[in-house]
Amino acid sequence: MTILIFIVILWYGGLFFQTFFLHRYAAHQSFTMSKITEKITFVLTWFFQGSNYLSAYGYGVMHRMHHAYADTEDDPHSPKYDASVFSMMWRTKNIYADINQKRIEVDEKFTKNVPQWQRFDNFASSSFSRISWGLLYFAFFLYFATAWWQWLFFPVALFMAPIHGVIINWYAHIYGYVNFKSKDTSKNLLPFDFLMMGEGYHNNHHKHASRANFGGVRWHELDITYKIMQVLHAFRIIKLKPITQVVRRDV
Repeated sequence: MTILIFIVILWYGGLFFQTFFLHRYAAHQSFTMSKITEKITFVLTWFFQGSNYLSAYGYGVMHRMHHAYADTEDDPHSPKYDASVFSMMWRTKNIYADINQKRIEVDEKFTKNVPQWQRFDNFASSSFSRISWGLLYFAFFLYFATAWWQWLFFPVALFMAPIHGVIINWYAHIYGYVNFKSKDTSKNLLPFDFLMMGEGYHNNHHKHASRANFGGVRWHELDITYKIMQVLHAFRIIKLKPITQVVRRDV
């Protein structure tokens, strides 16, 4: 039971900071926060993502490229141009690393105002940090695992962020329903997105990329992350930008 609780905490903790900080803040800037709060959020992202830590700069730039080139040959991740989910994720990893380490030239429109704390990123993305987290996870499993099958969750803990990426970047471009006609293959993966905290409303998001609320088009589309963001806004921890009401058109 302890292992399952641990995995749930890692799943939703890492996922929240991925969608809240890396996606809605770094890539789309759907809200603002102070520089102090931003730095605290960098650290919290590292704490909850652990061995899976993703840089706000690398993620933010790559995700903007995904929207600009969705389902074309220039898309960093697309089921249309990769033979398998594994080849897509390997290509994504390489593009992310090239962006983050500035090994390739990137158009200024993709880098403008993307938050970066390079010194912290260098530490959080280092082999030392990733291996240290991996050893901590191993020690936790060694102490609390009470059955062999619980060790099946160990690689999930190590590679949780890539698993989150696979669910959205691969499966949410293949399965699900659409609210809006789109030039790409984005779909809403689940009617009620309990699994991905709103990230699964991918078709909604591709239609209205800068909108903080990914759900709300149909009555059952509850974006859990957005509800948390509304609480943070009420306590003046962040400041949400005004969002427009969207109306679904039959497709």
